[in-house]
Amino acid sequence: MKKYAILLLTVFFLWSCTNNGPSGPNPDDFDREAILVNWADNIIIPSFTDLSEATDQLHTSAETFSASPTQQNLNTLRNSWENTYLAFQHVSMFEMGEAMQLRFRDNLNIYPTDTTEIKQNVSEGGYDLTLPSLNDSQGFPALDYLIHGLGDNDIEILSYYTTNIDAQNYRTYLTDLTLRIDTLTDQVLNSWTSGYRDEFVSNSGNGANSSLDMMVNDYIYYYEKHLRAGKIGIPAGVFSGSPLSSHVEAYYSEGFSKALFNEALSASINFFNGTHFEGEADGQSLDDYLDYLNTMKDGADLTSIINSQFQDAKNEAQTLNDNFAVQVESDNSLMLSTYDELQRNVVNLKVDMLQALNINVDYVDADGD
Repeated sequence: MKKYAILLLTVFFLWSCTNNGPSGPNPDDFDREAILVNWADNIIIPSFTDLSEATDQLHTSAETFSASPTQQNLNTLRNSWENTYLAFQHVSMFEMGEAMQLRFRDNLNIYPTDTTEIKQNVSEGGYDLTLPSLNDSQGFPALDYLIHGLGDNDIEILSYYTTNIDAQNYRTYLTDLTLRIDTLTDQVLNSWTSGYRDEFVSNSGNGANSSLDMMVNDYIYYYEKHLRAGKIGIPAGVFSGSPLSSHVEAYYSEGFSKALFNEALSASINFFNGTHFEGEADGQSLDDYLDYLNTMKDGADLTSIINSQFQDAKNEAQTLNDNFAVQVESDNSLMLSTYDELQRNVVNLKVDMLQALNINVDYVDADGD
């Protein structure tokens, strides 16, 4: 009996150590609200404010060009498009609240754009840009086609807005697209500044519907599906088995796809580290959360691993041609190498980080990676 009692006490002690003993800091003890405040006030709202100013200028440039389709006004419109498209890279990951309800990203950046549908919309008129079926004939990719891809040179492009039988319709469609981009952006920004910010920050719990859990999932989803796959993997043929050069972002601009990728990667890095928009100051973010938990992987600090891998991907991308379509067609191995570097952080973020933060994945992964 004595031996049996000792055995029971030993089993109970081991069970207690395993289930109730100290196992490092508790994720729930971290000030999650501090992260949400930094994200909302120093990253998300300033990013949407910047985009709103850019979309307003884009629409103004489109109206000016529509009233007077000259080479100078076309150049100004193109510059506005580039500035706005770059600004969009800083908000594309934030599909929360109004942006989620509006399907903001789908309305602004589905590519490749449907050129046949664009021409049909122009010639027939009567289009309804609020229809999801027209997502691929509007937004930045559609504008790319309208200001870069209608002809082989600027003389041919300008003719669509001056002498073409549908010239007036082309001018109208152009301004309709820029107005919709501007309107949707203002709707999202107004939502953040008129109440949603406080709702977002106050929802600081640890459940699946908490702001932090949902935002982290949206962030990883964006990184995995839109940055890694959309900008690099799909054009490189990772999922199709053969390269698809026509599927690069900003295809018709012939030299802007790399700039968009670099901007998006920098925005993703800044979000992870809580870096203020257009600033150098850092606030509370995922790096601080992981550091608080002393999160390690293979004997190394997980925050350092993630940031180091971000830099490796950034360095690899510097070898790419400014025009990703040219890169795919000339030496696709460099695109695949960049994809591989991005993929390594999918594992770090989606598996190791989520496990440390006790956050479950809330989206379905169907691309076989």
